[in-house]
Amino acid sequence: MRKNEEVAEILDRLADALEFLGEIPFKVRAYRRAARAIEGLPEDIEEIYRRRGLEGLMDIPGVGERIAKKIAEYLETGRMRKYEEVMEQVPKDLIDLLGVPGIGPKTLKVAYERLGVRSKEDFRRVLEDGSLARLPGFGPKKVENIRRALRMYERMAGRIPLGLAYPIVERIVEALKGFPGVLEINPAGSFRRMKETVGDIDILVSAAPEDGSKIIREFVSLPEVVRVLAAGETKGSAIFGRYQVDLRVIPPDSYGAALQYFTGSKQHNIHLRTIARSMGLKISEYGVFRGSERIAGRTEEEVYGAVGLVWIPPELREDRGEIEAAARGELPDLVDYSDIRGDLHVHSRYSDGVATLEEIALAAAKMGYEYVAVCDHSQSAKYAGGLDVETLRAKNAEIDRLNATLKGIRLLKGAEVDILPDGSLDYPDEVLAELDFVIGAIHSWRKGEDTTERILKAMENPYVHTIAHPTGRLIGRREGYGLDVEAVIRKAVETGTFLEVNGYYERLDLNDINARMAKMQGARITLGTDAHQVGQLWQMRLAVGTARRGWLEKSDVINVLPLDELLEVLGRKRRRAGV
Repeated sequence: MRKNEEVAEILDRLADALEFLGEIPFKVRAYRRAARAIEGLPEDIEEIYRRRGLEGLMDIPGVGERIAKKIAEYLETGRMRKYEEVMEQVPKDLIDLLGVPGIGPKTLKVAYERLGVRSKEDFRRVLEDGSLARLPGFGPKKVENIRRALRMYERMAGRIPLGLAYPIVERIVEALKGFPGVLEINPAGSFRRMKETVGDIDILVSAAPEDGSKIIREFVSLPEVVRVLAAGETKGSAIFGRYQVDLRVIPPDSYGAALQYFTGSKQHNIHLRTIARSMGLKISEYGVFRGSERIAGRTEEEVYGAVGLVWIPPELREDRGEIEAAARGELPDLVDYSDIRGDLHVHSRYSDGVATLEEIALAAAKMGYEYVAVCDHSQSAKYAGGLDVETLRAKNAEIDRLNATLKGIRLLKGAEVDILPDGSLDYPDEVLAELDFVIGAIHSWRKGEDTTERILKAMENPYVHTIAHPTGRLIGRREGYGLDVEAVIRKAVETGTFLEVNGYYERLDLNDINARMAKMQGARITLGTDAHQVGQLWQMRLAVGTARRGWLEKSDVINVLPLDELLEVLGRKRRRAGV
């Protein structure tokens, strides 16, 4: 874990504890705002402090002098007195429960003061015995919602969101790939398949056996290691931040077989072994064998080729028809990160983002993009600094001024416009007509509401280009609203509206299953990071990973288009409607 994530986590937990203790809300929000800004910084906060001291910390959006001093104290001493003082006043078990949707600090404080709750076990007891439901302001329905959310939270226990695992793995691979003796290095497991949550983080290294122990020693000595669990000749385990990472050193002759074995889902590997057995072969992590003779194993291509198949991309290895498609020579040519020409969902400081328009443009240009759609929230989203019409037009004017001077990058005038309860849009059509790119989105709904009709009506509007995070789910935190996904996909095809795969790590929505369903019915997809700071633009990799898991090809994804073709495609729906 870089210091960025470490500091952000401390500030977040401090905010949780202060909220529980009844601190003034603006102070709690200040810590949360600082945590979000630091978490997404593209530069290591330690390096910022080393070069520019307190002034550098205070230049981070959302970090004032008081918080900057606390961060400096932690960077210099490894301790933050304010954090330690506050945490002494709060049961740790209860603070952990604040990660469960529906369990806020007020709920916990009532349970703490009125029912003597001091631990997670105590809280489960008052949920089940009815004592919480009998307190004023609760009741059976609210308690059942809390119980359901707690079950979802506990199912996620031990699972790591892909977006939190990704930077850790990337830094480990980058640190080791040039180390003497490392011939090849790759992550494996559900991470390499880009699943939305990861059980274990496994990394494989190809190296000669005599180099194994020194590579393991280097691995467990990396700066981010918190605790070493094991360090042998061919395997090392260490805790990075909060997460365990296992590194295996594999001889070159078996590396492809091991990589295939440790990457494929259980179902995919069983199917592959079944085919091998029918051919008189055996596949294991050591290679492909005919009797005692190893006939393949150096590369994954060799392993698949030994059973008559072409190489199957890791994201498809779920036994969802990919083996049959490989046998027929009909695997999709999946969209690749290198194909992406722009991000179609980014927020600026005009609403609840922290970056200026110019900062967004420069960061996007640095990534090699041709365009980026700045889609701030609309006027009803007051909680997110939603823009009234006058402010939206001022932002559009600033975009026009910047585009006149920017080279190689184009800012698109966009908005993430709330779909209101009756299916209408949060801006009138004459305002939507002034935008290059319009995202329709639902951010609030009644409990139990089926939002299908709201979205279907919104897609009939000729100015709506795409529907953001269509199901509203948050991974491991919220199931989302009621929605007939198939009906939404059919309407998208009918109206020429796109559907978004949102790359924000807590969303990844549409998920892979729904993205594949959309592809099969002919709907097209936009990819957006939903970034609220430039340090989150990397999450396009998560959006692409989800798209690949959904079997999407370049022809399915709008972001692969060069700017002139993109603008032409964005105009089609309006032209068809005659507006």
